[in-house]
Amino acid sequence: MNRVAMIALVPLFLATPALAMQDHSQHGNMPGMTMPAQPQPKANAKPRPKAPPSKPKKAATKSPAAPQATSHSAHQAVPAENKSQTSQANSVQQEMPPKDGEAHAGHDMSEMSMSGMNHDNEEASAEVEIPQTPPPPPATDHLADRYFDSAQMAEARHMVHMEHGAMNLSNVMFDRLELRPDDGGYAWDTEFRYGGDIHRLVVKSEGEGSNEDGVEDAEVQILYSRAITPYFDIQAGIRQDFEPQPRTYLTLGTEGIFPYWFDVEGAVFLSNEGELLARAKGTYDLRLTQRMILQPSAEVTFSAQDIPELEIGSGLSSVELGLRLRYEIRREFAPYIGIVYERKFGDAADFVRLSGKNPESTKVVIGLRAWF
Repeated sequence: MNRVAMIALVPLFLATPALAMQDHSQHGNMPGMTMPAQPQPKANAKPRPKAPPSKPKKAATKSPAAPQATSHSAHQAVPAENKSQTSQANSVQQEMPPKDGEAHAGHDMSEMSMSGMNHDNEEASAEVEIPQTPPPPPATDHLADRYFDSAQMAEARHMVHMEHGAMNLSNVMFDRLELRPDDGGYAWDTEFRYGGDIHRLVVKSEGEGSNEDGVEDAEVQILYSRAITPYFDIQAGIRQDFEPQPRTYLTLGTEGIFPYWFDVEGAVFLSNEGELLARAKGTYDLRLTQRMILQPSAEVTFSAQDIPELEIGSGLSSVELGLRLRYEIRREFAPYIGIVYERKFGDAADFVRLSGKNPESTKVVIGLRAWF
């Protein structure tokens, strides 16, 4: 009897795969497509409500895209979870920016909202009142005076004030003390300073000469220097020339440091003879090592008129270019070697030729730069 029952159940087992395939075909399982696996309901999960029956499709006969609608008609029977994903995609598409003429509608609304926020911020900032009252004066009651002699404490405060920016300093700079072996010449350029950060007394002296002719040019300037910016001073005073002829000049100039550490100075001179001169200088320290420094320099002289006795011509009168290499044994003591090129222009060159000299020269120099 058992053998007969088993034989009867064999057709039932063979028919089960066919029924499963027929069930998948009714759910629109097209070739090349695999339906997502249905999540297994939890033991305590509430049963989901059944999806409402789909309405019959009429767009297949009225829309020109009927083949596409017919090909996807099988997807209407997808589970409720897939329908929720489809509805979310549709909502995203509805939130996309409008086309053509409506493309800027969203931007206009955002700009209106931003302008409104800016207007509110401006009104809020306008409501803030900034006090115009001056700051309170510094305290004058020194607590230390209660325990120490007030005169001694006042002297101590004065010393602190002087040592932190108000004290006077002095400096002597021998920028050039050099010899010119080619013609036995020599030159100097020195400066003395005394004062504070704002007001200073400046005394400058420069000149040149030779062993044969003695001192050829010599001048001294006594100037009042005042700081007008952190890097520039304005200077005014008197210049006295001793050679080649005595002259006294009123001087007005400036001195300072350009960006990238270019040292520059310029001045205008008005002599007691009514002669107007101008001079500009510039140097730059190019550090090859911590102690070896290459210094190019330039000096240009102008004149408003011809001065034959001084061998000065109107316009651009002379140019001096130098290149000196110094080695700082100490910062305050640095010997150097260099080369100097000088040339006269215009009428000044003619005056020099009349005196039997060459208006153009190149000289090797050896010198010392020191300060204390």
